[in-house]
Amino acid sequence: MNDSAPLRGTAPDTRRRTAPGTSRRAVLRSLALAGVLAGTSLATLPPAAAGNGAPETYTLTIRHLDRAGATTGGYLTHVTGISGPGASEEATPYDESGTVTVRLPEGRYLLDSTLSGPAGTTGTDWIVQPRLDLNRDTTVTVDARTTAPVDVRPPEPGARHLNSLGFVEVTHGGTTRSANVMTSSPGLRVAHLGPDGESGSVREWFDTYWSGASNDYALGYTFTAERALTGLVRHPTATSLATVKIRAAAPEGTTGTGFVSIQPSAGPTVGLVRPLRAPGTATVLVTPERGLWDVDHTGPAAPETPPNRYSAHAFPVHAGATTTHTFDNAVFGPALDASPGARPAGVRDGDTLALDLPLLADGDGHAPTAPRFHGATTTLHRDGVLIGTRQGDPGRATFTTTSGPASYRLTATATRGDGAEAGGRVTAVWTFTSAAASRPAALPLSVVRFAPALDLDGTAPAGAPVRVPVTVQGAAAVTGVRSLTVSMSADGGSTWTRVPVVNGRAAFQTPGPGRSVSLRAELTDTRGNTLTQTLRNAYRTR
Repeated sequence: MNDSAPLRGTAPDTRRRTAPGTSRRAVLRSLALAGVLAGTSLATLPPAAAGNGAPETYTLTIRHLDRAGATTGGYLTHVTGISGPGASEEATPYDESGTVTVRLPEGRYLLDSTLSGPAGTTGTDWIVQPRLDLNRDTTVTVDARTTAPVDVRPPEPGARHLNSLGFVEVTHGGTTRSANVMTSSPGLRVAHLGPDGESGSVREWFDTYWSGASNDYALGYTFTAERALTGLVRHPTATSLATVKIRAAAPEGTTGTGFVSIQPSAGPTVGLVRPLRAPGTATVLVTPERGLWDVDHTGPAAPETPPNRYSAHAFPVHAGATTTHTFDNAVFGPALDASPGARPAGVRDGDTLALDLPLLADGDGHAPTAPRFHGATTTLHRDGVLIGTRQGDPGRATFTTTSGPASYRLTATATRGDGAEAGGRVTAVWTFTSAAASRPAALPLSVVRFAPALDLDGTAPAGAPVRVPVTVQGAAAVTGVRSLTVSMSADGGSTWTRVPVVNGRAAFQTPGPGRSVSLRAELTDTRGNTLTQTLRNAYRTR
């Protein structure tokens, strides 16, 4: 999953802010682990020593008023330095009287305060002053009467609020500081305090998560301005939201309950985490204006076996459209990450040749963290001579060769399943030429992906004509394909029949009930590099 640590279900009102040099994602991880912070009392800081080149300090007095206008001790206030001599300062002053003083060096500060009502009341007030220029003794009044409601709700009237996160970042002089509030309770109100900052200096995120009768909701909004928000009203319609379907498969009878999570890709968030029994589907409606989204799936845990995790990150969504991600289903096989900046699947660095490729990615191409396999072997030949054999993780191996140009044959194989549960076998054989260079270079590796329409138990109808999508990834997708042939087998790979590939689809008829379909691709790219990829018992019929 992305670097944040989503909270499962609801959480108590919790808040943190970033100290200098702390990432906002690390802050949210601490949110998930910390528990209740509200009510923590820290003594007023003593006056700073003067002289000896120490920066000038000033007294900051902060008064806290509740929604009735009375002074209150029910607050948690934080002051964080942004620029000037006080840029590295951080203080959480408290006095039960509701008025507190602290001495700080001159500089620009971010102040935020969370106020809570007396016991038995509901509602939280979050007041943010993104620009506090401390250049003289200063008094600030944090007044809950200035706040306005955060009224963000899904189009389903009976949906239950799980949690909300408000997060603000303030930038000045090239330095960014942040603060946040998180609540699982209704009645959050927010307000800006003090003068405006510079144009675009304040960025703010609000994410709310809800559980409905048949759908969940992840509603997120972002703002860039010179002020913090005072109130927020958003009532999206169903047609203005995008639908994300998360399907957990149970191939070969691997049933059980796992977890799925969804969260925006950018900015801080706590995410929505829900249990999901396999086979099963979770449906979440999300706000397209929040940008790209991330989904993670943790499969059912087996005794003495680490849970298998899959991720689909940074995918776009569109209002009124449905995006579906299926995890842990056939056809299992090699997959390459084509996202910008992704690490190559194979690299030649001097005399070292390394393969790092998910050999048992699921049918959607998601790479597992703990693939189920029973034996995996990788071998490398140079000009027909065996360089070495490696056993261990499928598709991962490192070899040492010699510098001169040569022809290589790299073979990776793995048997799916575990022990008596072992099933299909995946084999990829690449040939290419390579020589040592002055800098690391990607190996010209390609893979072929097959995407038949399968139920969540990994099966397709028996005796039916099918047109299976075939996709080329890797080097051949860039330089071009010279030839590509596809064959299928209905007897576990004992015999093979070449099938036509028209408009990117392989056409054949599935065998009778309870049989398996095996698939083979033979590819040559325009530079003469080849791939022979065999997926024995790729999927079953019913």
